[in-house]
Amino acid sequence: MTVTQQRRGRKIMMTPGELDEFLTAQRTCRVATVSADGAPHVSALWFAWDGTSLWLYSVVRSRRWAQLRRDPRVAVVVDSGEEYDQLRGVELAGRVEFVGEVPRTGELCAELDTAETLFARKNFGLDEMPHDGRHAWARLTPEKIVSWDFRKLGGA
Repeated sequence: MTVTQQRRGRKIMMTPGELDEFLTAQRTCRVATVSADGAPHVSALWFAWDGTSLWLYSVVRSRRWAQLRRDPRVAVVVDSGEEYDQLRGVELAGRVEFVGEVPRTGELCAELDTAETLFARKNFGLDEMPHDGRHAWARLTPEKIVSWDFRKLGGA
């Protein structure tokens, strides 16, 4: 994982521990994909963070999924805060890899064990992932990460 050095944002950049804690706690991200004509498309999605990769669980008949299959480049933003001095967030960018069967029906896939356990506990309060035969997994191991935590400005 490459955390980009932020010249202007060093003061508000999250440490690796802060970044990990933030991504583990948050539920919703915004996923930006590229359409065939080059136009951007942004959609909200639940995710899981395993400390290295962001796991996206998407409906396979969605515009987002079709665009990722055609062009795996993606940018994802996870953010929180209402007031300026509370704003925190992370932008992760790179290329997704598809993991497991499409759509996911629950076939054994050791590579998905951690992601599915994290996702099921965080989003459903379950120990095992329910499979509906409509979703599948895309893993983003970011090539670039930029973060901000305006709380570090201390009212400045």
